[in-house]
Amino acid sequence: MSPKKAVVLISGGLDSRTTLAIAQNEGYVCHALSFDYGQRHKAELQAANKIAMVCDVPHHLVTINIGSLFTGSALTDITVDVPAYTGTAEIPVTYVPARNSVFLSIALGFAEVIEAYDIFIGVSAIDYSHYPDCRPAYISAFRQMANLATKSGVEGREVNIHTPLIKMSKAETILTGLELGVDYGQTISCYQADDSGRACGYCDSCTLRKKGFTEAHIPDPTRYR
Repeated sequence: MSPKKAVVLISGGLDSRTTLAIAQNEGYVCHALSFDYGQRHKAELQAANKIAMVCDVPHHLVTINIGSLFTGSALTDITVDVPAYTGTAEIPVTYVPARNSVFLSIALGFAEVIEAYDIFIGVSAIDYSHYPDCRPAYISAFRQMANLATKSGVEGREVNIHTPLIKMSKAETILTGLELGVDYGQTISCYQADDSGRACGYCDSCTLRKKGFTEAHIPDPTRYR
């Protein structure tokens, strides 16, 4: 039998690193997929590349210039400041319009080319910042669309969208990753890390990451400015 293949979206952050570890542990031959979409820093892409090398998986980097189109997001528009964590239920200014839809669509096309029928993405509906494209309902709808829109889906080879972290807190994610041998010192989760990969310590992503290590009772390996 041919080995089962999977496309795994990796950003260089804690969640996607754990997701890759889970996919490999489940026996998938993984292809890592990252995106340079005009985000504020490239440190996360360097981390993603290092993670792919450590995990011995091919790393595919896709460049899409949405930063010039999607103004108003603090992740792609340098005129918009990255705010400190607020804990409100509002969709934050770090939201990038339809980002996961863009990423998953490219992953879907790539998966069909390499005859992979499984896509992994590290979204969470527990410890997250109220992004609409991290919800179970969104993932379910995208999967339905994917199998209506592809040759493989129409011919009965359905694509599955795996979200192993979607019901996990950050602490649970960290503990899961540690059981699988993940070195979180290699990951970067900050929205505005500096050129050396040091995190700011106060944005949404940094705050939730620190909270996760605290609740897991694990020393935080993150390098902060």
